[in-house]
Amino acid sequence: MSTSMKTQTPITQEHIDFYQENGFVKVVGMLTPGELAELRVYLEEAMQSEGENSKTTDQIGGSYYRVLNQKVNLWRYHAGMGKYSFHPRFAQSALELTGASGIRFFHDHGLWKMPEDSKATPWHQDTPYWPVNDAQAGMMSIWITLDDVDVNNGCMAFVPKSHNFGKLTGIDFLNPQNIFDYVEGGKEEKQKPVIVPLKAGSCTFHNGLTFHYAHSNVTDKPRRVLAIIFMPDGITYNGKEHMVTDGLGFVAGQPITGPRFPLLAKSEE
Repeated sequence: MSTSMKTQTPITQEHIDFYQENGFVKVVGMLTPGELAELRVYLEEAMQSEGENSKTTDQIGGSYYRVLNQKVNLWRYHAGMGKYSFHPRFAQSALELTGASGIRFFHDHGLWKMPEDSKATPWHQDTPYWPVNDAQAGMMSIWITLDDVDVNNGCMAFVPKSHNFGKLTGIDFLNPQNIFDYVEGGKEEKQKPVIVPLKAGSCTFHNGLTFHYAHSNVTDKPRRVLAIIFMPDGITYNGKEHMVTDGLGFVAGQPITGPRFPLLAKSEE
């Protein structure tokens, strides 16, 4: 197994095999109890404050807000969030799961499902929303929950092996299409969705092409998640607009690198 700076992770060969076969994996206890307590404070502060370098996707009461209270690039205005968005254990875990030669940061986002009035996040892939080429090259996300999650407050579900279906279409979260209509030849019929409840401090990793879904939150408390998107070193820009890359001068075909997209883990091989 590759290592980078001897960072210890909870990733086992069983995790690696499962992730590479199914396009997602559950990892128990990614955060220590102390880290969980600290991250809860930092994420609360970041989500409740306004920073000119972050992006809020919708206002309170908006239609998208009911699906996700989402804020992107928390690390750019909250130093505590930067500690976790660039956490070496997370990046090293991504390196081990993907088998990439290096892992770069793409962006972070706080993902809260607000209580009682939330909507489900429809089945979708992530890669169609990102301005990258090489859809099969291993873009992936870590989804770290700060609360115990189940079907009542917004846990995730995944379709095993759906990362092999290819890059399909971006789904409109407010008026969602049925992504399964875009799968050729009934490939998905043999793959039944897997619901993944988690304890606080645990996480999932999923490939950017893996079909996933989040249940609505019918409880009286927010469901709080930090998600971080990682990309294998060498991923290139496809020229499309995106809130994270806009204004940085990238041209189509150029590798996405630079101070906002640091190399966080590298294989010693």
